[in-house]
Amino acid sequence: MLDNWVVMPTCLPLVLRRCHACASDRFRTGGKFRVNAHHKRIDVWLLALCTACGDTTKLTVLERTNVRSVQPELLDRLHDNDPALASELLQDPVVRRRNRIALDWDNAWRLDTGGPDHLDGDVIDVSVRFAARIPVRPVRLIAEGCGLSRAEVERLLTEGKLVSAVRPGAKVSSDFTFMLKR
Repeated sequence: MLDNWVVMPTCLPLVLRRCHACASDRFRTGGKFRVNAHHKRIDVWLLALCTACGDTTKLTVLERTNVRSVQPELLDRLHDNDPALASELLQDPVVRRRNRIALDWDNAWRLDTGGPDHLDGDVIDVSVRFAARIPVRPVRLIAEGCGLSRAEVERLLTEGKLVSAVRPGAKVSSDFTFMLKR
C-alpha cells in the first residue's frame, strides 16, 4: 500500500539578503505590500524587516506596470495584504531573481506522514508530495518520517534496502517516491 507524505509550510520563509543598515543577512516578511500608483502606472513591493535591526526593505513585485494590465483580483489581494499571495510571490523564480534573494526554509515547514501506522510493514512504499517549493534533502525527510537517524538512512541506502529515483543527498523540492525494505 502506498503511503502519502506531505511537506507543507508552517510560515513564510526568511529572505536571505544583505541588510544595508547592519551586517545581518536575514529578513522576515509578514505579507505586507506597498502599492503606489503614478497616473496609469503602478509599482508594488513586498515589505520585509531585518531580523537584527528591524530596518525595512522593499522587494519589487511590479515595476512601472500599466494598471489596466493587472488583474483586478490580484489588485484586491495586494490591497488586502494576502499572506498566501506573499508566499506565492516569494516562491516565484522571477521575483527572486529580480530582487537577488534566496529563501531560508529552516523551521518553516513540517512533514505530515498521516500517523505512525505506516511503519508496521516489512516494505514501506511512500509518495512524498510538496505543498510548496521547499528544498529539503530526502535523507532528512525519510529519517524524520520513519523515526530513524540520518546515519541509519545512509546505511539502508548503501545496503540497498532504500530505493528512490532521486538522489537522497541532494536537495529536492518536487514530488518523489521511495521504497524502504526492513
